[in-house]
Order: sequence, then C-alpha cells, then structure tokens
Amino acid sequence: METPRAGSVIDGFTLTERLTSGAMATLWRATHPDHGMPLVMKIPILDPGADASMIVGYETEAMIHKRLSGPHVPRFVAAGDLARIPYIAMEFVAGTRLAEALQSAPLAVAEVVRIGIAISVALADLHRQKVAHLDLKPQNVMMAKGGAVLLDFGLSRHSELPDLLGEESSAPMGTAAYIAPEQVLGDRSDPASDIFALGCILYQMATGEEPFGRPATLPGMKRRLYHAPRPPRSLRPETPAWLEEIILRCLEVDRRQRYADAAKVAFDLRHPEQVVVARHRRATTSPGLGKRILARFQKRDEAEILGPSAHARREAGPSIILVAVDLSGEHDELAAAILAETQRLLAAREDSWLACLTVLRTEIIRETQTVDEHGRSLYINRLVSLKDWARPLHLREDRVSYHVIEAVSAADAILNYAGHNDIDHVVLGARASSAVRRHLGSVSTKVVAEAHCSVSVIRVKGGRTN
Repeated sequence: METPRAGSVIDGFTLTERLTSGAMATLWRATHPDHGMPLVMKIPILDPGADASMIVGYETEAMIHKRLSGPHVPRFVAAGDLARIPYIAMEFVAGTRLAEALQSAPLAVAEVVRIGIAISVALADLHRQKVAHLDLKPQNVMMAKGGAVLLDFGLSRHSELPDLLGEESSAPMGTAAYIAPEQVLGDRSDPASDIFALGCILYQMATGEEPFGRPATLPGMKRRLYHAPRPPRSLRPETPAWLEEIILRCLEVDRRQRYADAAKVAFDLRHPEQVVVARHRRATTSPGLGKRILARFQKRDEAEILGPSAHARREAGPSIILVAVDLSGEHDELAAAILAETQRLLAAREDSWLACLTVLRTEIIRETQTVDEHGRSLYINRLVSLKDWARPLHLREDRVSYHVIEAVSAADAILNYAGHNDIDHVVLGARASSAVRRHLGSVSTKVVAEAHCSVSVIRVKGGRTN
C-alpha cells in the first residue's frame, strides 16, 4: 500500500488535507461524489511489524461504529477491506476537543456542569445502543454545536457482538488516568466503566488534576481499587458539595454504589438541589495516615470490592465453538474437512457462535519473520485467509469472530484461548502420523489431554476421533 497523501483516491474518496493524527492512525479530510457532507478518513497505521492489537482494534472499531447512529457519534460512511487498504470513512464533526478545554482547568462550576451534562447524555445514548466505550477520555470527546460527540471505538464492546479484544487478552485495556477498576482486572463487560471515566473527567474539570494520576504499571493502576482520590473540595474549596457528591459517586469502586445509568448523572447535574450529600462525604479532608495504613490491612477480596459485574448478572450465553485451523498452505484438504465438521456442529445448535483461530508460529532463538517476500504483513495475510476459509459458512457478523494468535506452541495457544473464553467445544485437525510426532507428541494430542471441554479431532485419513 502506498503512503496516503493529499490527492490520493481510495475507493472513490479523495484525500484533501491531513489533520492532526496520532500514533495509531492518520486522519484526513476527504470528499466523495456520493456524499455531500464533510468527511474524515481514518487510516490505521498497520506497518508489517505493527502490534497485533492495532489490527484487532481497527476490526473492532469498524464492526461497532457502523452499527451506531444518532447525534452523539460521527455518522459512519464506509470501511476499507483489510486485504487491500483498511480505513474508516465518517462524518467530519466540527467542534473543539475536550482535551483543549481542559488546558484551562479548573473550569467554572457552570462550565463543568454544562460539559458534564453533554457527556452524560452522549454516554446514555451510546449505552442504549448496547455499546460500552471503554476508552472515554478528553481526547475522545468532541464538544460540537449539538452537544458532545464521542470518538474512537477501537476499545469498545458491543454486548451482542464478539469481543475481539477481550477474547484474545485479559490484560487491562484503556487509558491509565481514566480506566475503571474492573477494567484494570480485565472485565470489559460493564457500561458502568464509562461512568467511572466520566467521574475522572468531571474531577479533572473541577480541580485541574487527574484523580489517580497517570500510573505506568499495573500495580499503579490497581491502587484505585483501595485508595480513594482526594475529595475535590480539599483541592478547590469553592466546589459545591453536591458536585463533589456526584463526582465521587461516579468514582465508586463498588459498582453497586456507582451510578448505574449515565442519564441519572445528567439528571443530578441538572437538579443539584435534589442531590443528597452522603454523610461519610461531608468531611473534606482525606483520611489520616493511621486510617490509610489500617485500610491496607483490611483489604477485601477484589471481586467483593468491585461488586458483581453486568456479565455475572446476565444469564449464560450460547455455546461457543472454537475451531483451530492450520492455514499455512500445506493442508488444504484437512482445512476443508474441518470446515465441513464446523458446519455440521453449527447447524446442530443455531444459537451457538464460532471463534475461528489460526496460530502464527514465532521463533524462540532466531528472529521471527513478520513479512512475506512482497513486504506484506504475515499477520494480516493470515487474518484475511482465515476469513476466506470461513466464508462458505455464511455466518452473520454477530455469530463469528476471527483471531490470529502469535505463539511458539500452537497447542498452548489453543488451550490458553479456550480456557480464557470458556469455550464449550474445540475443533482442530490432526496431520498424518510419523515416528517423530509419536515421540514428541502432537498438537491434537496435547489439546485432547488438557482441554476442559469436549474436542473433535479431524483427520483426512483414518476417520475422525471425538
């Protein structure tokens, strides 16, 4: 793919002006003869050696953004094919990023309230569309003429779609200054995480400081599970008690004590006379050293501190089938047999959904190759091949997800993925036997021996073993 520049034409979109861009993507003003409105094209930076999470993030954003509507998100226009050139084309939103306004923080109370209401309304609309943003921060909020517009859905979660990011990793995902406690522990299921981030933004607008700083380590991020931020009124005494109450309720670690609905945050900001200030919050100074030390020895279990998640409260979902297929190009007959067995299993239970996985082998001693002879990313090539392999299944987008796992051991990658995602059934192939394979053991043998679910092993010769 050639480097985009002013005047480049991509799928009928003409790039006209490069906008301020980040490390993950370049942003361009664009035009298209079929769309009269101002447009922006977001082109992810997917260099051959790019981290796989950037590719998954692009897939996530494209999958979710096109399902969103309303005045609080940019209107989605089109997405590019990963096999050719990935991009997301959307409506250009005129306005000011909240990050720019925060350069003048602390802001006047009236301004904190105005902006807080606008973000709360936007979040409530997003949550009604079954999406949790999960990376709410000032850089991702545009203050436009009609209110707040939320940007960047690369870390988001749609409750009715496969969670591409969460399925591959339980590591914290988000921005350290605004990430919710449950996200620190790997839970991406709850829209209440956005309300915690909203509380961080309100705190920053009101005081000029971030409530938890910008920790660079996991232990640093975990401190918010046990250490409350300084009350806003201890930093800025003129902050009304009712506003402090709203902010600190957004920042509750226990989700049962946090606001359950962004619309309620907006209501309280509009009606401060109805906000009841909790008795334990009337003191405006932080606990003394003795109390803080005592609290360290009285830590409850993390799950108890956080309260039940939305995921835990939901009923068990449909059966999940994991199919692991070798797409290195040497086993086309086996891949076809795996496809036929997968189709049979999916037909037997229409509420099941499929996770397609292929392993890209990495090297321990020598440097791992990341590009092919034409300079194209092996990761992207394999992801495209995986989608091509599954295309004959004709599955809806909400019933299938695709994962390329980079690993030294294919068996360990399959087992780790299955364990992390509570997989109900695994389908994989077994190559022809050999003396070396019998001595060292095969991928299928290890998966059958160690998986905590049922496994179907497909063989082209010699039949199938369940």
